[in-house]
Amino acid sequence: MPGSSVPVPDVSVILPCAGFGTRFGAPYPKELHCLAPGVTILDRSLEAVVELAKSGLHVRLVVVFGTHKLDTVRYLTRYSETFQMVFVHQDDSIEPGLDGAVRSALPMTQGPVALVLPDIVLTGPDTAGSLVAALRHTEVTGWSVVAAEEHDPGTLRQMGALALSEAGGVMTVAVATDKPRDPSGFNAFWGMVAVTEAEAHRLPDVVGSGVASPLTGAVAHMVEGIVNHNTLAD
Repeated sequence: MPGSSVPVPDVSVILPCAGFGTRFGAPYPKELHCLAPGVTILDRSLEAVVELAKSGLHVRLVVVFGTHKLDTVRYLTRYSETFQMVFVHQDDSIEPGLDGAVRSALPMTQGPVALVLPDIVLTGPDTAGSLVAALRHTEVTGWSVVAAEEHDPGTLRQMGALALSEAGGVMTVAVATDKPRDPSGFNAFWGMVAVTEAEAHRLPDVVGSGVASPLTGAVAHMVEGIVNHNTLAD
């Protein structure tokens, strides 16, 4: 209505959609691949974000895109009544890679920040509320992850690998490395990351190379499985 103000977001979610998905091998953005009638990979990856909005939070979705992803931008408009959406163009000549996408988005975030990847799908019961739970954990440790147990070396080499330890029924991250050359010693990987507003400036280091991961000490909210839709076979 005229004169109405835009609500201040309670939480911001960064959704990097500027990748080319060359390994997927489809003539369209991989996040738009249908998993069921009317349901894309992107819809499944956003289920936990939708749950944030359903819980009563005002969610700002910061979408990082390239000019080759205008179909994805158009598709996301169906969520315009669910999220407050901001679209940020990623210029690879200035900010290349996934860490560059996160840096491009950070100036548009407000409040706690979650990193959600458009090709990552959580599986198993009670996954919808996993991001809500992860954000609650940040109030204690500053950082939290939604993670799944994994011991396959090939998978761990392609993901944000974690070495998790348990104490008092709480799983925490002892070591974290993005796409480790040597996956021995890792027993899980993350699918989503949540961080407080004060620590959000370090979020690019989660997916950066040659830098220490800020995830050490983060609480891990475990889910049954996480599927990384890198190829059509996935």
